[in-house]
Amino acid sequence: MERGAPSSGELLEIAVGLARDAAATAYRMRAEGVSVAATKSTVTDVVTAADRAVEMQVLDALRRLRPADAVLGEEYGAGDTEVGADGVRWILDPIDGTVNYLYGLPHCAVSLAAEVDGEVVAGVVRNVITGEEWTATAGGGAWRDGERLRCSTETDLGQALVATGFGYDPKRRAHQARVVAELIPHVRDIRRLGAAALDLCLAAEGRVDVYYEKGLAAWDQAAGALVATEAGMLVAGLGGRPAGPDLVIAAPPALFAPLHDRLADLDASGGP
Repeated sequence: MERGAPSSGELLEIAVGLARDAAATAYRMRAEGVSVAATKSTVTDVVTAADRAVEMQVLDALRRLRPADAVLGEEYGAGDTEVGADGVRWILDPIDGTVNYLYGLPHCAVSLAAEVDGEVVAGVVRNVITGEEWTATAGGGAWRDGERLRCSTETDLGQALVATGFGYDPKRRAHQARVVAELIPHVRDIRRLGAAALDLCLAAEGRVDVYYEKGLAAWDQAAGALVATEAGMLVAGLGGRPAGPDLVIAAPPALFAPLHDRLADLDASGGP
């Protein structure tokens, strides 16, 4: 790290404290009743008042704790090119899985990562409803509630439980549905749970074997991808490209190539 940036452990300590407070706020607001505040890409892509309140809470806390740092947040955060004086940028999804949150389904989370000089070095994902918490630092392993995580040891794609997700644009969904229809005969089964950060964390501890999705923003995957990587997974895009909006694949080493090649054949990164 350069320019006197704090250690990954120090950044994780900050992230965990903020994520716990943010999740408590989201939980309280859900108990009090939640409503749609706005929509984004389509009428089904919703933003709740809690999304906005949680993000502002974290932004305000970071301004007090780390005023020189940059923040990229889903609702209000700064642009992709900004970094802080120490090269630090925080990447925040205030509530990943907003539709689940809206409906009271227990698969939604606060996701917060710290990036230094373009590399994610610390991250936390905290389930708003259950309180489960996943953390990781670069080179320091992945953990859930004090337990070191190791990804699935499955070696046969045909026996792999695959998590994925869908975008909100109807044309993109149609393309993604075609990919799933062609993939499902070649795997154990498919799970679509609705929160990318949590899907990556579930993959990190082997509660699903692999995960892939097209259309993820940085805030969807920053913390979860670090957790998955530190649990031994390969996290990348197609054709040697990094994980990004075109495609994110997270798989144990033995499953990465067969899943990658199948998704390439199915044009999983294509379509709208």
